[in-house]
Amino acid sequence: MAARYRNRGIDLDDLEQVALVGLVKAARRFDAAAGHDFLSYAVPTVRGELRRHFRDSGWVIRVPRRVQQMQARIKDAQHELEARLGRSPRPSEVAAHLGVEVDGVVEALAADGCFRPTSIDGKGDAQERGTIADVLGQDDRGFATLEARLVLDTAVGRLSDRERLILRWRFEDERTQQEIADLLGLTQAQVSRTLARILRRLRTDLAEPLTAA
Repeated sequence: MAARYRNRGIDLDDLEQVALVGLVKAARRFDAAAGHDFLSYAVPTVRGELRRHFRDSGWVIRVPRRVQQMQARIKDAQHELEARLGRSPRPSEVAAHLGVEVDGVVEALAADGCFRPTSIDGKGDAQERGTIADVLGQDDRGFATLEARLVLDTAVGRLSDRERLILRWRFEDERTQQEIADLLGLTQAQVSRTLARILRRLRTDLAEPLTAA
């Protein structure tokens, strides 16, 4: 999983260490009694740890501090509004919630994900000689995972807004089942059953050919 993020400006060794931290977190928090399989829980946890590392450490195209601060405020506002609205909020709704101009929200959203650019004159992690430019156009084994990601995106897209929100809270934001229950006005057992149902549905969809929604 760490290797999928290589050549984006952060050393692969560092990415592997971050991924291992995510794996340890997943192992510590995994509840086998809940009826989930460990892989379904661990993969999003490790991926979330890698994305957070990029978000926190990957800036090189220096974005103004006010924009970075706005992004942090937007993230908190989005979580609150998603719980209230049952869907992803529009930029205008986020702006109204924060009491700021819509343009400021749009600017911060547009700057999200400005990671370190890698020079094509440099060497890739797996190259013994030559530069990245020398191998541009060659087959990249990373593309082998593209179809799987597209199929997963399609399966997740078939879920309801509420189901996607629960998945995001659980596996991306790493909220506990009790925290999710409190946000939705449910019991922890209800959230556990809902997550189990969602994961069963995703496994079923991924095991069968998918047509466009």
